[in-house]
Amino acid sequence: MEMTTALWSFALVVGLLTLTPGLDTALILRTSALGHRRQAWGVVLGIQTGTLLWGTFTSAGVTALLTASRVGYEVLRWAGAAYLVWMGIGMIRARAGGGGEEQPEPGADGEKTPAGGLAAGWRRGLLTNLLNPKVGVFYVAVLPQFIPAGAPHFAAGVALTCVHVVEGLLWSLVLVGFARALRGWLRRPAARRAMDRVTGVVVVGFGLKLAVSD
Repeated sequence: MEMTTALWSFALVVGLLTLTPGLDTALILRTSALGHRRQAWGVVLGIQTGTLLWGTFTSAGVTALLTASRVGYEVLRWAGAAYLVWMGIGMIRARAGGGGEEQPEPGADGEKTPAGGLAAGWRRGLLTNLLNPKVGVFYVAVLPQFIPAGAPHFAAGVALTCVHVVEGLLWSLVLVGFARALRGWLRRPAARRAMDRVTGVVVVGFGLKLAVSD
């Protein structure tokens, strides 16, 4: 398989994966729809940083430990499940208590952004991605199949991962734009509470699914 063919083939596979609604989609939509633009892009960059790290670790052979070590996989799985459940419950309780998990403050562009902004979003996106061992297992199982024979394994693996990152950024741009179009409706307190509760339930659901999955 030539490198060009490998890039296009991998782009098709991860493109379909990127378009499939999941935890990343829920977090990006929720953060952006509530008007937290900087934090939303922080979440996007955090998720893609995690993707790049998973791909780099896989290319270097590090993530193969997840498939070889049951204990390592279980520790990461339970840590990820606990983090997702904690984050989801925080979203549900914040609005239920009449407050918000992020206190808005005026940004330089006049937009109200949560304390921490870009950095807080980046941490959330990065942790959500890195604490999901299934992302690592996916890369271990799929990435090597698209690296052409004779090609430098590490360089080719990182190049393929960058394709996934670029597609993720482009799709996130669409999601952020769509969510911002709904800001008028989401200005209503009832709508904001519903957004947080729905997203919180989704995040908790992903955490529980990760906890009970084998």
